[in-house]
Amino acid sequence: MTGSPTQGIKTVLHPVSDLAKAKAVYAALLGISPQTDSSYYVGFEAAGQHIGLVPGGGPQGMTSPVAYWHVADIEAKLAELTAAGATVKEAAHEVGGGRLVATVTDPDGNVLGLLQDR
Repeated sequence: MTGSPTQGIKTVLHPVSDLAKAKAVYAALLGISPQTDSSYYVGFEAAGQHIGLVPGGGPQGMTSPVAYWHVADIEAKLAELTAAGATVKEAAHEVGGGRLVATVTDPDGNVLGLLQDR
């Protein structure tokens, strides 16, 4: 394969039902306070990874954690994955600060996240 490279899983988002309770648990687990703390998203930066808490699964309707693979070219990686049999669940879109995200499902319905920082 000569596709676009991935930079590994660096971001994992978790849907939560009670943001305040989840924030306390993840702060205790990671031993730090969140770097992003709002009513719609709480994010922690720990050991080179980003751990995010999304109340109610957010607008994308997450029902389980989603690991985001960091990629150099999100559109190229989406094309490679769909050619290999994945289905686009959430097309690439900006979520702020030049960051693009997308999700696909593998043939078994597992959700895989893609993330590109510009």
